[in-house]
Amino acid sequence: MKLALYTHRACLEHDPGRGHPESPERLAAVIEALQLAHPGSEWHEAPAATRSQLARVHDDTMIASVLDAPIHGLQRLDADTAMSAQSPEAALRAVGAAIAAVDALIAGETQRAFCATRPPGHHATQDTSMGFCLFNNVAVAAAHALEQHGLARVAIADFDVHHGNGTQDIFAADPRVLYLSSHQSPLYPGTGAAAEHGVGNIVNAPLPPRSGSGAFRAAWTQQLLPAIDAFRPQLLLISAGFDAHRLDPLADLNLEADDYAWITHELCALADRHAQGRVVSLLEGGYSLTALRECSVAHVGALLADA
Repeated sequence: MKLALYTHRACLEHDPGRGHPESPERLAAVIEALQLAHPGSEWHEAPAATRSQLARVHDDTMIASVLDAPIHGLQRLDADTAMSAQSPEAALRAVGAAIAAVDALIAGETQRAFCATRPPGHHATQDTSMGFCLFNNVAVAAAHALEQHGLARVAIADFDVHHGNGTQDIFAADPRVLYLSSHQSPLYPGTGAAAEHGVGNIVNAPLPPRSGSGAFRAAWTQQLLPAIDAFRPQLLLISAGFDAHRLDPLADLNLEADDYAWITHELCALADRHAQGRVVSLLEGGYSLTALRECSVAHVGALLADA
């Protein structure tokens, strides 16, 4: 098996409220598009993450605020982030998909994996759910690879249009994890300046609005991809947000679906060179259903083609 796809029905039932951009329809569009484009692909039901797995990156009080608080109707965690009664299971399944994908790659069962899940994760910090995110899915997956499987170097490539402040916050003092992000700036959450380096393991490439494909590809070619190459990761994780696409209503970076195919090919080449081909990609943002369909198909097609 070259590519494994993970999802769970609970991820379609997380409802942050009427009119919220992070809607169940987002994931439904991605799953439908991938099933049509890759009808022979193998889909796996995401398991639920455990509290001990979450506790590798999140405080106990934060975990309890998501999993244990009684939910009646819609419960707001901040102005942008809300939970319904089904949200805790969806959050556990989104994290569990990432963990299961890491396990499958380390066991040699597959080379590539894509987690078609929600809620997204890269804004969730060690102690705070925020920015549509309940738990930090990619951060838990990275910590699982380090602690459970004994890896020494994990890279996280984040091309969501918003900076992954949560992922950076969690790993800024951990040299075992290299975090790299291209993102629109200025834009929510206001972090991700080029001067933010952590302990030498953070590489940010902020891009001004309307930068387009040329600036995006130049940032990765000249700065971010060479940093991954020098780090020689044993596993490559991707925070795959598709909200830098020109159709996205929440940002203005003006990328095309071809840009996502291109960056995926480049990342896979580095994984082949250093990480035995191991790539786990997780769905993050993207709020145009048309763009989500096009970009997820382009991204997963590249993962499959390079496996």
